[in-house]
Amino acid sequence: MAVKYIDQIEMKDQRVMIRVDYNVPYDKEMNITDDTRITATIPTLDYCLKNGAKIILVSHLGRPKGQVKQSLSLKPVAERLAEILKKPVRFIDTPLGDETIAITKALNNGDIILLENIRFYPGEEKNDRALGELIAEHADVFINDAFAAAHRGHSSNFAVTEFMKTVAAGFLLKSEIEYSQKTIQSAERPFGAIIGGAKVSSKLDALTNIVSKVDFLIIGGGMAFTFLKALGYSIGNSLLEEELIDSAKEIMKKAKEKNIAILLPVDIIGAREFDNDSPNSIYPADSIPDDIIGLDIGPESIKLFSEEIKKAKTVIWNGPMGAFEMPNFACGTNEIAKVLADSGCLSIVGGGDSVTAVNKAGVSDRITYISTGGGAFLEVLEGKTLPGIAALDRY
Repeated sequence: MAVKYIDQIEMKDQRVMIRVDYNVPYDKEMNITDDTRITATIPTLDYCLKNGAKIILVSHLGRPKGQVKQSLSLKPVAERLAEILKKPVRFIDTPLGDETIAITKALNNGDIILLENIRFYPGEEKNDRALGELIAEHADVFINDAFAAAHRGHSSNFAVTEFMKTVAAGFLLKSEIEYSQKTIQSAERPFGAIIGGAKVSSKLDALTNIVSKVDFLIIGGGMAFTFLKALGYSIGNSLLEEELIDSAKEIMKKAKEKNIAILLPVDIIGAREFDNDSPNSIYPADSIPDDIIGLDIGPESIKLFSEEIKKAKTVIWNGPMGAFEMPNFACGTNEIAKVLADSGCLSIVGGGDSVTAVNKAGVSDRITYISTGGGAFLEVLEGKTLPGIAALDRY
């Protein structure tokens, strides 16, 4: 793949459009609760500023489905970015057109503007070429630094490149490409993966692909119950994707044939209600009572998983071990984060929930690499070429 990087192009006096992913989590009061995806783009922004560029930022937030929704405005992001940079960031909520093009043409070197949520436009997720051309009229150079959106071929990261003379990858995208290739293609062994989260269906392809590449696979979170059910265990009222039981059996069969260890929870923390305040207890993973929902891995599972992680030289982690958004069911996720950080292995954490987990556990500074991608990270694990990166492959 022949992709140019940001430090290989000329940008002085140029209008440089950067596709970023500022799809950050908010609380009920619309306060940003995790700005990892914003801070991850700072090296690219600083480089552009030092090299005399005029910066136009494009991002999405949430799923407005082509409608203008003020609850998904990027204005708070512009304010947070200005605080981080200690520099004004002008927010533009005017619809794309002659007025916004004029604004970009009037920019001075070192100016930064952030356009309103690009998913307010119905054509964005359809990769509409007309919208891509309109976006391109706002800039002279296009930089993609949005790995977390690179698995989607949309107007703002794919169609737009058809109308740009110069396209390149930013430093964040560069590091994501290099780490993903390094990990999948030449991981130091023992090489393990920790896959969690709610559903098998969202990670089936990743599980199928990676099970032949690792030495061990730890499965936690809600998705573990489909695997436990496939073993004939009683999982109570826990999350189950019954239609994927056969797929779970195939993955376990494939692992056994290749002598790859699959580690599932041996005990769980369960409650009768999906509620932080619901009374909880520890239950064996093979005989969960009918009225109990599994919401976290138990202490023996933490011990089992930890012992395997400590043996590893390389570990990939995607997805929490339980309903970690509720404090009473966050112990498993937090403990695995701490063990991974303390293990000394090359550790790569990807996915929004996993990133939030290592931040909450206070160990993010001891993780080798934190990927900003969720779906994109999974598709790399699936062995796919991401459209947003393929669109830069023209040199």
